[in-house]
Order: sequence, then structure tokens, then C-alpha cells
Amino acid sequence: MKIAAFTQTELDYLDIVCNFTDVERQLFWLRSKEIALEQCAEEMNRSVDSVKQLSQRINAKIEREI
Repeated sequence: MKIAAFTQTELDYLDIVCNFTDVERQLFWLRSKEIALEQCAEEMNRSVDSVKQLSQRINAKIEREI
């Protein structure tokens, strides 16, 4: 799922209804700007594997809401 493909209104809605944790929310907004997972991991001071797991949790939450 490509988060950057959502409109700003859809992103705002998902941010509210998906009940993201703080770290999930941070990654959600980074990915909405089309920042690569590797760059997100660096910016968030986390491993790439950790960010990939977060991304999967975010996608699962989004899928439940749409």
C-alpha cells in the first residue's frame, strides 16, 4: 500500500481513526511524503527491520479502516 497515494483529507482521516502509536504516526507521516523506509529508519533512529515491522502494522490498521 502506498501511503503517499492518499489525499491530504484521507491522510488526516486515517491519522484520526487508525489509533496509531506515536512512533507509527511518525512513520505514517514520513511515508506520506514518499520517504524511503531506509531513510525513515535513519531519521527515526531505528533499524530498517524495525521500521518494516512498523510499516506492516500501519498498513494492517489502514486496511481495517478502509
